Amino acid sequence: MRISVSSDMDEPVARSLVARLRERGHEVLAHGALRPDGDPRWAVCSAAAARDVAEGRSDQAVVCCWTGTGASIAANKVPGVRAALCTDAGTADGARRWNDANVLALSLRLTSEPLLGEILDAWFAAAPGDDAEDRENIAHVKRLDERA
Repeated sequence: MRISVSSDMDEPVARSLVARLRERGHEVLAHGALRPDGDPRWAVCSAAAARDVAEGRSDQAVVCCWTGTGASIAANKVPGVRAALCTDAGTADGARRWNDANVLALSLRLTSEPLLGEILDAWFAAAPGDDAEDRENIAHVKRLDERA
């Protein structure tokens, strides 16, 4: 799977994220502070990673900033993106299962090495569910994107 990753700061957890994704066999497209010529502003690099997903260059993305909120806000401004700020494995599982989230947002401040592994395990183990109400909610979000 091709995954775009952005971070506004070159923090150890961001470097570990890239390494862990590669260890899982994913191809990583880096943005922001994770590449030498990248624009590290959270709004810019998060939107760039999200656009990769929306335009089909990546299957999913992980966006990071100090709190994770700015990265998730910027990513969610891109039509077709459903970014979820996840601070634990249960939230990551639910975001994939109930919301069909295609962008994971992480806090560089809150995410420890062990927690990063738990979140990634849950994110990649979960798949969008078949519940009719969840599917209708996701369809409604898609229609909101079309009106934007």
